[in-house]
Amino acid sequence: MTVTSAPASLPETTPPDTTPPDKNPPAPATALPPIRPWERAGLAVLLIATAVAYLWNITVNAMGNGFYAAAAWSGSRDWKALLFGSLDPGNFITVDKPPVSQWVMGLSGQLFGFSSASMLIPQALMAVATVALMYGAVTRAAQSRGAGLLAGTVFAVTPVVALMFRFNNPDAVMVLLMTAGAYCTIRALRQASVRWLMLAGVALGFAFLAKMLEGLMVLPALGIAYLVVAPTKLRTRLWHLLAAAAALVVSSGWFVLLTILWPESSRPYLAGSTNNTFMDLVLGYNGFARFLGRNHKGGNRFELPSGYEMPHNTGGGGQGFGGFGSGPDRLFTGEIGYEISWLLPAAILAFVLVLASRWRAPRTDLVRGAALTFGLWLIIDGIAFSTMKGGMHAYYTLAIGPAVAGMFALGAHEMWRRRAELFGRMGSGALILTAGSWAFVVLQRNSEWQPWLRWTIIVIAVLAAVGLVVASLPVAGRRRLRDRVVSVLVIAGVIAGLGGSTAYAVATLPQSHTGGGPTVGPAKARKPDSQQQSPMGRIMGGNFAEPQVVRMLSDTTTRWSAAVDRSSTAATLELASRTAVIAIGGFTSEDPVPTIDQLQELVRTHQVRYYLAQEVQLPDSWRVHDQGDTAPAPEGEPWRPIGHKDIGDWVAAHYQAVHIGNVAVYDLAATPN
Repeated sequence: MTVTSAPASLPETTPPDTTPPDKNPPAPATALPPIRPWERAGLAVLLIATAVAYLWNITVNAMGNGFYAAAAWSGSRDWKALLFGSLDPGNFITVDKPPVSQWVMGLSGQLFGFSSASMLIPQALMAVATVALMYGAVTRAAQSRGAGLLAGTVFAVTPVVALMFRFNNPDAVMVLLMTAGAYCTIRALRQASVRWLMLAGVALGFAFLAKMLEGLMVLPALGIAYLVVAPTKLRTRLWHLLAAAAALVVSSGWFVLLTILWPESSRPYLAGSTNNTFMDLVLGYNGFARFLGRNHKGGNRFELPSGYEMPHNTGGGGQGFGGFGSGPDRLFTGEIGYEISWLLPAAILAFVLVLASRWRAPRTDLVRGAALTFGLWLIIDGIAFSTMKGGMHAYYTLAIGPAVAGMFALGAHEMWRRRAELFGRMGSGALILTAGSWAFVVLQRNSEWQPWLRWTIIVIAVLAAVGLVVASLPVAGRRRLRDRVVSVLVIAGVIAGLGGSTAYAVATLPQSHTGGGPTVGPAKARKPDSQQQSPMGRIMGGNFAEPQVVRMLSDTTTRWSAAVDRSSTAATLELASRTAVIAIGGFTSEDPVPTIDQLQELVRTHQVRYYLAQEVQLPDSWRVHDQGDTAPAPEGEPWRPIGHKDIGDWVAAHYQAVHIGNVAVYDLAATPN
């Protein structure tokens, strides 16, 4: 996928004209020059290689994230479940995200039958589409198909891209739509096209319906780029931006309006909200509450029995899902560093170099406009991720993957354009040395894996950078020979800079990734899921899908086969039994549904057959000793982590439990006590 396309990532291989390039180039032509054979072949190789690599053995990821897989299965069974993104085909509750991703996977399941392949293949095809958009955006901005090929290649060999475009989380479709928004904006910049800008608004509207506010994090960058660069009067630019904002509101607002107008009694509860409204979910659980770390209270919902206490400082608190600290270094360390940081320092440097190089260009300079688009996207989103207090998975950084790729490609092309000058050679050397050095640092953290690779990368990067410095000296020899050497050094250095990212992406592709926190790289570099969970998560990680329990659920004929705390558990049971399961309390068990009255009504009308409760044996290390009047915890008695304790107490008081493995099963069709 990468070896064949990387050499074609720079725009020309012929010796440069001996005339020094204009330091202040005029505005680019309105049309691209005719495509050359190697450019057409390079694009074909890039897109085909991306498709083959991302589709190959994609079912190794099985159901991926079971939470979203259950929603995709539900959408393949029921049109209302597809429309709202319901977790279950009975439409009791949704997943805690908007439904665009579920529309794609659920519709694929309806057309081809639900399976791992029908669910994941659309994700991989989105990778190909995003690579094509990256190529188109950078090609049009830089007037260079070589630069576009480089941008598409960098994106395709980014490890987090290789991970998430073969997975079933909503991040893939969100990033595709964000990239589409950037592409449309760059198209709009050339001639101040309100039509293209409105299309960008439509793309971001649907990105909002994929993952809410995260899908709009690119919006400030696109707006600033158009406001600064579009070749028309300021008043017209402002009107165009208002038109694009209207397009965004319409393309996303229709669904919000639908949730308001549709009777609550005949649609699923909007999981994650406190009052069953979409905007509460947007601004609360998936918005400011997530950013401030207040949306996942976690174990506070499950009261430990008397005499037990969870140990302090055992991970998971205040550092997000994956245990990542906040601060400027978050994007460069730990799992996040492996997923996105390979070319991040070089991309930041490229932003500075492009702005410096185009400083005297006209206001309407398209290269500077593209740099503002990708550079501000990278900086704004990067700051948001660095300061986010909670709810942070490493793979969230997929949202800046296009920004890193686009900005690096623009920087490399701009330095290539000015390679006959001191600025271009020194800038190229700085980019190459930055990319190669950081790749060495990241690979050093996993020093037992392919140790030769990091040394090869750093040696080539240093030699290329030093060679470019030497070539900039007045005594560097004949100009034509020197320019040929510069071209070779730049190409070799860029390939070396991509080496670490490419290697980790290639190592990611064949690995099986399941669960809520997939990671990149070779198998040895990935921590087991149990090490990424909080102590409460590890204790509650038992198997709910006992074969006997699954058979019991499969034999039911009621609307819902069972009710159980937490969406993740309900999803596991749904996928195993292919029956609808009520997720009590939603993802965190904190959603206020069902109430005890609602459950009693479902039992009375024979709409749910079983109630299931997990039984956990707490470790002795959690026992509290010498607590005065506190009664000691009973030995050997299992604990039931139930969020809606009123429901659990009512069921236990009226029905007899049958214990199967670590699950207490209550038959709600039996005669109550």
